[in-house]
Amino acid sequence: MSEEHDPFAYPPRWEADVVLTDGGTVHLRPIVPTDADALRAFHGRLSERTRYFRYFGPYPTIPDKDLKRFSTVDHHGRVAFVALLGDDIIAVGRYERLPGTSSAEVAFVVEDAHQGRGLGSILLEHLAAAARERGLSQFEAEVLAENAQMVRVFRDAGYQVSRAFDEGVLHLEFAVDPTEASVAVAWAREQSAEARSVHNLLHPRSVAVIGASTDHAKVGNAVLRNLLAADFAGPVFPVNPEHRSVRGVRAYPTVLDIPDPVDLAVVAVPAAGVDEVMDACLVKGVKTLVVVSAGFGETGPDGRGAERRLVDEARAHGMRVVGPNALGVVNLDPAVRLNATLAPTLPGPGRTGFFCQSGALGTAILADAAARGLGLSTFVSAGNRADVSGNDLLQYWETDPATDVVLLYLESFGNPRKFARLARRLGRTKPVVAVKSGRNTVLPALAATGVTVEEASVQALFEQAGVIRVESIAQLFDTALLLAHQPLPPGERVAVVGNSSAIGVLAADAALGHGLVLASDPVDVGAQAGPDQFAAAVADALRRDDVDSLIVVFVPPLAIPGTAYARALREAAEGLPEAGSKPIVSTFLAAEGIPAELAVLGPDSAPTHGSIPSYPSPERATLALARATAYARWRSSPPGTFVRAEGIDPQRANAVVEAALLRADGTEVELTDDEVIELLDCYGIDVMPFHVVSDADSAVAAGGELGLPVVMKTASRQFRHRSDLIGVRLDLTADDAIRHAYAELKAVAGVPEVYIQRMAPKGNSCSIGLQDDPSFGTVVSFGLAGVVSNLLGDRAYRAVPLTDTDAAGLIRSPRAAPLLAGYAGGEPADLVALQQLVLRVSAIAEDIPEIRALTIEPILASAAGAFVTGGRVTVGPPPSKHDSGPRRLRPIT
Repeated sequence: MSEEHDPFAYPPRWEADVVLTDGGTVHLRPIVPTDADALRAFHGRLSERTRYFRYFGPYPTIPDKDLKRFSTVDHHGRVAFVALLGDDIIAVGRYERLPGTSSAEVAFVVEDAHQGRGLGSILLEHLAAAARERGLSQFEAEVLAENAQMVRVFRDAGYQVSRAFDEGVLHLEFAVDPTEASVAVAWAREQSAEARSVHNLLHPRSVAVIGASTDHAKVGNAVLRNLLAADFAGPVFPVNPEHRSVRGVRAYPTVLDIPDPVDLAVVAVPAAGVDEVMDACLVKGVKTLVVVSAGFGETGPDGRGAERRLVDEARAHGMRVVGPNALGVVNLDPAVRLNATLAPTLPGPGRTGFFCQSGALGTAILADAAARGLGLSTFVSAGNRADVSGNDLLQYWETDPATDVVLLYLESFGNPRKFARLARRLGRTKPVVAVKSGRNTVLPALAATGVTVEEASVQALFEQAGVIRVESIAQLFDTALLLAHQPLPPGERVAVVGNSSAIGVLAADAALGHGLVLASDPVDVGAQAGPDQFAAAVADALRRDDVDSLIVVFVPPLAIPGTAYARALREAAEGLPEAGSKPIVSTFLAAEGIPAELAVLGPDSAPTHGSIPSYPSPERATLALARATAYARWRSSPPGTFVRAEGIDPQRANAVVEAALLRADGTEVELTDDEVIELLDCYGIDVMPFHVVSDADSAVAAGGELGLPVVMKTASRQFRHRSDLIGVRLDLTADDAIRHAYAELKAVAGVPEVYIQRMAPKGNSCSIGLQDDPSFGTVVSFGLAGVVSNLLGDRAYRAVPLTDTDAAGLIRSPRAAPLLAGYAGGEPADLVALQQLVLRVSAIAEDIPEIRALTIEPILASAAGAFVTGGRVTVGPPPSKHDSGPRRLRPIT
C-alpha cells in the first residue's frame, strides 16, 4: 500500500510530544484503526454538552460504522490526530478534503476534564501543517455560535478568518499558510507553556526522594540531606522500602504509599530500577522528575535505549524530566528554598539564573558562585539533557520576575535554531552569558560537512543572537558579577582612577586592547592619598559627561587598611546620581567577588544592585567591562525585521530537491547545473546565461548567441576555481579568441567540455554560502574571493533566519569589505543588491532544510549590481534540528 492509502502509514514527523498551557505534556500522533476502542471510551467520557457542540446533536454513542470511519483515515485527504495522555485519548482533531477543491473541513473535540489546556490550538497547528504538506490551502469549519470556546480557538490563531452566520451556525474559512501573526501567536503560546512546565519543576509544593538512603555515602542520602538543610518550604517524602525513616523523616515503601500529592520526584535508584519507579510515578501523577541516577545515555547504546524509554513514558503521562545523570535543581526564592541536588554548598539568593549541562562541574560552579558573592535565583544541572534543556530554561527566565541575568554552561545545543531565536529574544531584555565547550575541537558532525567554521565566525554567531560568549567559568562569573550588580555602560568611554600609576597603565592598556575608548589619561591619586582624596577622584570621574564607565585600581598602602578605601569608594558611588547609570569595576588586590565593603545589601543581607565587583587583576576587570559594553551596544542597536523576499516559489524549489533526492535514493547528491539554475530561479536569483559545449565551433556559436564579450571556463573543477585563473579565459570579444581559448583550456584540463557565459560587468568577486553547523544549524557565509581572503579565512557568518540588519552587517563584516565601499578611490559596489541576494539565499535555507551546502560564486559586485555567474548545491537528509512547523518538544534521540 502507498502511504496515502495505508491507514497505519503516516509520516513519522507527524508524531510529536507537546507542552500544554499548564506545563503538562501529551503525545500527539495520527489516528490508526487500532485506536477504535480508545476512541469509543473517549467519546463515552464526553459530556452531553461537549458532544452536542461537536456533532450538533445528542449523539450519545458512536455506531460501529462511524467508529470504523472515524478511526480509519488515509492520512492524505482525510487526516485525524489524537492527543494521548498515557493510553487514553483526551482530544481528537481531523480534517476532510472537500471534493474537487484545495479546501478541507476541520473539526476537533477535547475531553471536558482537559478543556482550557490549549489542546484545540495545538491540534489546529498540526492539522494545518499536515494540510499544507498534502497540498491543501484552506480550512473551513462549522461551529455553533454558542460554542464560544471553539470560536475563540479559530479567532485567536492568528489567521485571517472570514465568517458567515446562518441559523445559529458560524461558517468560518481561512488560509492555512502561516502568517506573521499566526507564527507570533504560536511562539507566544510555546513560550508560556514551556515556561510553565519549568515553573512546575522549580516551584514544587512537595518533593519525594525515591532511593533516599540511610548510607551517608549514597546519592539518595545526599539529596535528602540537602533538601532538609535548605529548609524546603513543603513536605519532603523519603522513599525507602527497607526503613521506616531516613534522616529522622518518615519514609514510605513506594511513592504510591505517600498519602499526599507529589509534585516533584527526585530519582536516586540504580538505572536498572528506574523503570519500576517510573511506573509508580505515572500512577501517582507526579508532575516532574529529576533523575540523578547515572547509567543511561552516557554508557552507550543500551543506556540510550533506557533513556528514550524513560522520557517517552514521562512525556506520554504528562511529566517533564531533568536528567538523567543530573546534579539536580535549585530555587533560592525564600518562599521555596529548594535544593534538590547533590551539591552541599549553595550561594545566597540573587537575581541570576544558571543552566549547566555538566553534573561534574555543577557542584564546583555552585561553590564558586557562593565564594564570589554571586547570588542565584535558580539553578538547573540537566546532565544528559534527555528532556529539559537550556532552551526550556530560556523560555522560563524570559518572564521570570526573579531573574535579571542568565548564565549557561553548554556542551551542545538540543535545537540550535530554537536556541538562537530564544537567546536573541531574551537578550533584548536580559543578558545571556555562555561558556560553550568544544572551542578548539572539531566535532564529528561539523567535520562531516567538509567545511570548518572558524572560531572567530562562531563568536560572530553568538554576537548575532546577543549572547555574551566567554572562555571559562572564571570569566563567566567575572561578567555575571558586573551585569548582576552594575548598570549597563551607556557608551565606550572609560576612565581609570587609582593610587598606582603602574596598575593604572595596565588597566588603560587592557581597555584599549578590548576596544574601549579612554576618556582621559589614568588618574593617579598617589600612594599617600587618604580615603577621602581617593573618593573625591572617583566622584570627579563619575561626574564627567565624557565618561561612560569607571575602572578603579587600588594597591593598599601600609598605613591605612584597604577596607577604608573600599568603603569610601562605595559611599562615593552611592552619593552620586551619575553612578546609577555608569558601571564601576574595581581591582582591590587580593579581594575578589563582592567584598563586604563594596556591597550594597538588600533586605535579605545579600549584595544587590549598586554593589561594586572587585577583580584580582585590572585585565580581568576590564575584560568584563568590555563584554558588558559590547552587549549594551548590541542591545541598543535596531533588532531588524525578518524580510520575506518577493517573487519566490518554494513549492517548485522543493520539487527540484525532491527529484534529486529520489534520484540519489535519499543520500547526499550534488545538483546538476540545470537543477541549480532552476532552484536559484525559484528564489529570484538570476545566473548569467551560459552554454556547455564540447568543441570549438559550438563555442563560437554559443558566443554569438549569448552576445560578446563572453567568458570561457573549463568544466574541470580541478582547474576552474584556481586563483591563478588557469581554467578561465575572460573578456573574449572575437571568434578567433574563442577558438584559441577553447584550445588552451582543453589542453590544460584534458576535458573537452567548457562553459561559455556572457561576461558580467567588472567588479569585486564575492561568494555567498550555506552550510550546516552543528552548533547553530544552517549558517550563511559571505566573503570576498581571492587568495589572500581564502588564506586568512576572511569570511563572515550569520545564523538563519536573517533580519535585514543581519544581512547588512554580514556583507560589511569581512576585513576586506571596505573594498566594496570604494576603498582607495575605487567605485563603490551596490551593497543593497548584495544585501538582497543574501536575504534570498537565507530564504532558501529557511524553506529547504535538505540543502546541505550551497555556494554561489563568483558574484561580481559593482555599481551596476550583483551578478551571479555560478553556483553549486548539495542536498541530502537534513542533519540540523530546525525551528519551523507546529509546536513540539525536542525529539528524543
